Amino acid sequence: MSTPAKVPSDRYAPVLRQLDAVLRPLTVFAMDLHQNPEPSGEEARTAARFADALAAEGYAVTRGVGGHGVVGVLTNGEGPRLYLRAELDALPVRERTGLPYAAQGPFMHACGHDLHVAALLGTATLLSRALPHWQGTVVVVGQPAEETLTGARAMLEDGLYARFGRPDAVLAQHTAPLLGGMVAHGYGQPVLAGSAQLDVTLHGRGGHAGAPHLTVDPVLAAAAVVLRLQGIVSRESAPAEQTTVTVGRIHAGSHSGVVPDSAALGITVRALSPASLDRVVTAVERVVRAEAAASGCRRDPEITVVSRSPVTLPDGEVTAVTREAHREVLGAERVVPWAPSMATEDFGLYGDAGQEIHGCAGIPLGYWMVGTVGPRQWAATSGANVTERLASLPSNHSPEFAPHLPLALPSATRALTAAALAHLKPASGNSRPRTEN
Repeated sequence: MSTPAKVPSDRYAPVLRQLDAVLRPLTVFAMDLHQNPEPSGEEARTAARFADALAAEGYAVTRGVGGHGVVGVLTNGEGPRLYLRAELDALPVRERTGLPYAAQGPFMHACGHDLHVAALLGTATLLSRALPHWQGTVVVVGQPAEETLTGARAMLEDGLYARFGRPDAVLAQHTAPLLGGMVAHGYGQPVLAGSAQLDVTLHGRGGHAGAPHLTVDPVLAAAAVVLRLQGIVSRESAPAEQTTVTVGRIHAGSHSGVVPDSAALGITVRALSPASLDRVVTAVERVVRAEAAASGCRRDPEITVVSRSPVTLPDGEVTAVTREAHREVLGAERVVPWAPSMATEDFGLYGDAGQEIHGCAGIPLGYWMVGTVGPRQWAATSGANVTERLASLPSNHSPEFAPHLPLALPSATRALTAAALAHLKPASGNSRPRTEN
C-alpha cells in the first residue's frame, strides 16, 4: 500500500484545497492547448488564450513581450517579487499518441509545454483566489520560442525586468517521464546541460557524377566531418566530463547524378559546464575547417552559432526551500533526486547567465522536474530497475509522449503553487491586493 501524501500545513492547505474547484476548466484548457499546438515564434493563439485567462483572474496582462510573450502581474501587499515561467511553443513532430484530443497537424506538444502552461495558469488562479494567505508580487511569464532557445533572450532584450521589476527569484518546472505525482530536484549539480546549435555550410565545386575528378565533392567532406566530430567526445573529453556532439541534420544536392556545390549540416553541442561547452564548440569549428581544407574546398566553410543556452543550475537555497515545500505538500517519498541531464533549455538566462542581457546580478533560479506517467502506463513497463523502466517509456520529444492529465496536471499545479507560496511572504492579515502594469 502506498503511503498517503502528508497533509499540508496552514501555509499551503487553504490555497491548495481550492484546486478541485478549478481542475475541470483547467483540464479543458490543457486539452485545448494540446490539440492546437503552435511552433516557436508562431504562438499567437496560445498566447491569447493564456493572456485572456490571466486577465480574467485579475492579473494586469501585457502581450507581445519579445514576440508572443505574455506577462501577468498581481501585487498583493509588501513582499518578494516572484516570477513564475512556462513555455508556449510546440515541436515540429507529428503526434502518434492516439489521444482523443491529439493534434492533427505537423506540430505537437511533445515536450509537455501545454502541461506547463496549464499548471502555471492553475497556480496563478489559486493565488489570485487566495489573496488573504500570501503577500508579495507574482509575475507570470508565458515565454515563446523555447524550443529554438531564443524566447528567453527575446523577452529579456524587450526589457522584461526593466518593465516588470527585478525578481527576487524565478521558478519553473518541466515534465519528465517519472510517475505522476512525483517531483525531482538536482542536488548542487546542473539539472540540464548548456548547448550550442551550429549551422555549417561546406562549399565544394559541383559537376557531373561521371567526372568526379573535375569536382570537389562537399558530400564527402561532410561525411568526413561527421565521422571526425565523434572523436571530440571519445578522445578529447575526459571520461568523467559529460559532453555530446550530434549532427542532427545534413542536406546536400537534389539529384543522384550531380555532385552538388555545397552541403549543409546542423550540429548540436551539449555540456554540463560553460568551460566544457566553449572547448567543444571550438573543437567542432576546428574539425570543420580542417576537413574542408583536407577535401580541397575552394572556400572556407560558413559556421554560424544559431543559438546558445546556458547550463541550468538552480540556486541551492531556493532548491532547499522548494524541496521542503514539496515534501510537505506531496509527501517525502514523492520527492526524489535528479541526475544531470543532457537535455537543454534557455531558462538559465533569467539568472546570472543572462546578466549581460538584463543587467541584473544575483537572481536565484528554482527548477525541478514533474512526473507525467500514469499508473497503468508505469505498471506496463519492464526492467530490473527504475532506469530500465524509464527507458521503455516515450520520452520528451517523442511522437508518443503524452502526460497523464488526470494525475500530472493536479500534481504539477500543486508543486508549482507550493513552491510559489514557499517563496512569497506569509500573509500578515492586512494586505490589500492590486494589479499593476
